[in-house]
Amino acid sequence: MTQGSRPYSGVMPSLQPITPSAPPLPGRVVLTQAWRNLTFVHWRVDPAEIAPLLPPGIVPDVYDGSSWVGLIPFGMHDSAVFGGPAVPYFGTFAEVNVRLYGVDHEGRRGVVFRSLEASRLAAVLAARVMFGLPYMWAKATMVTEPDGVLAYRSHRRTRSAPSSFVRVRTTDTAVLDDPLADFLTARWLLFQTHLGRTVAMPNEHRPWPLFEASIDDIRDELLPAAGITSVGTRPPDSVLFSPGVITRFGRPWRIGG
Repeated sequence: MTQGSRPYSGVMPSLQPITPSAPPLPGRVVLTQAWRNLTFVHWRVDPAEIAPLLPPGIVPDVYDGSSWVGLIPFGMHDSAVFGGPAVPYFGTFAEVNVRLYGVDHEGRRGVVFRSLEASRLAAVLAARVMFGLPYMWAKATMVTEPDGVLAYRSHRRTRSAPSSFVRVRTTDTAVLDDPLADFLTARWLLFQTHLGRTVAMPNEHRPWPLFEASIDDIRDELLPAAGITSVGTRPPDSVLFSPGVITRFGRPWRIGG
């Protein structure tokens, strides 16, 4: 297996600690978003499987001998750029993303998005052009059903048209002092390939309010479409819910330069 242009040796750099609270955001805020009603659905994966899917200079982050892949549906609200007002209509939509976890050469931990389904074409195009993020135009919805269960649906508007359906039952049981939950959610960098370079984009928000949750139904084609074939139909290894946070992103910088 290869990671970028280098073999993945399984040797990790010296890792920075995982902290539930974000470090101060350096520089100017370039993007603000409200994330609401998020469900974090995660599976263990072999680090060697995901290594080729990460940007050059990024290696898999590992917890308890495994790396992890996340399927995260939620509601995006009130997106605003460069300190301006929230963008009406186009800044609010349902989203479903597939993400991995990586580490750069300095041991900084972050997320790597394989795909982000969004129901606003303007937002998809803007995110692709401005930040190089792999947004996909999809028919995506989030609905609270009469029994209080959340149902997320997405169907990509492409010829291949992978879809996803997640039905989750939330609880009032808070998740506290859980190292795995912190590993999966307390991420203060985004790694991405943009214009041929690997870049890191910092973000900050208050510590996640997390609660136990369970899956009533899940039928997903986004994971295999993103190159994760080992998960198949097996149950997830972790399911968490959060009512949400307001997050701010800083200006990206190039890894290694």
